[in-house]
Amino acid sequence: MGLKGFVEGGIASVVAGCSTHPLDLIKVRMQLQGENQAPKPNPAVHNLRPALAFHPGSVRQVVPPMPQAAAATMVPARVGPIAVGVRLIQQEGVTALFSGVSATILRQCLYSTTRMGLYEVLKQKWSDPNKGTMPLSRKITAGLISGAVGAVIGNPADVAMVRMQADGRLPPAQRRNYTSVVDAISRMAKQEGVTSLWRGSSLTVNRAMLVTASQLATYDQVKEAILKKGVMRDGLGTHVTASFAAGFVAAVASNPVDVIKTRVMNMKVEPGAQPPYSGALDCALKTVRAEGPMALYKGFIPTISRQGPFTVVLFVTLEQVRKLLKDF
Repeated sequence: MGLKGFVEGGIASVVAGCSTHPLDLIKVRMQLQGENQAPKPNPAVHNLRPALAFHPGSVRQVVPPMPQAAAATMVPARVGPIAVGVRLIQQEGVTALFSGVSATILRQCLYSTTRMGLYEVLKQKWSDPNKGTMPLSRKITAGLISGAVGAVIGNPADVAMVRMQADGRLPPAQRRNYTSVVDAISRMAKQEGVTSLWRGSSLTVNRAMLVTASQLATYDQVKEAILKKGVMRDGLGTHVTASFAAGFVAAVASNPVDVIKTRVMNMKVEPGAQPPYSGALDCALKTVRAEGPMALYKGFIPTISRQGPFTVVLFVTLEQVRKLLKDF
């Protein structure tokens, strides 16, 4: 059963990850909105010299009013997920929606396969042999452990995925232009050191623990409750309902950590210069100070828009794969 759980979880995760990749990409772009974009003086306004107006007996300065267009450019506008998606397609093409998909596949193979498989192993060991179920507290514990182990293994692919998804928003001269996840990981290791592959790993681990515990535990708990009360039988309706509940809980729990993780992983460290953030806490404090507390929920709409479908596809596919492999 041990190896089988890893195979089932891996197949379902890859299918779910690829099918919702564009939503994940939009989420990453939204989470990076406003970063390093504090209002700056507009040169057109800054260079306006006060005009001198002469009046009998005095000399005073008359400052021309600031042009409305110039004033408007001082504060960067924030746009929603649809606008981000449309602008992305217009500027980078439809194929840009799948930027970093190779990293997504590798991430699902490493991170999700590990967490799903390990959760099933712990579930088998900790379940009541008579009832075939385990208490919610044990489900959460199994999710926390599984998520942590999976995140450590999958972090290099996670860093590569974030960078590949974010690359198109940079000016052409500053883009990294990774050709694949293998190119991204090898270049990071050579140019920034092997440790860069685990940049933001504490955040990845924390997020993975929250997501796995909330997602898997909620799915199992809701599914058991539906079947126990006889609301629906064990079929597609039950799987979809439990999946949506799991996706919502996971999105609410993980979004703040996800925003900080995205920014820390994406930061560009120039040789000899101080990094933009010294760590996760520093990034969180700077983000809240510059953009307000709700900045930690940037990208929540695409997060829930992705987490819902991702979780549904994940568990519906998982249930079908289990049926196909039940005799193995």
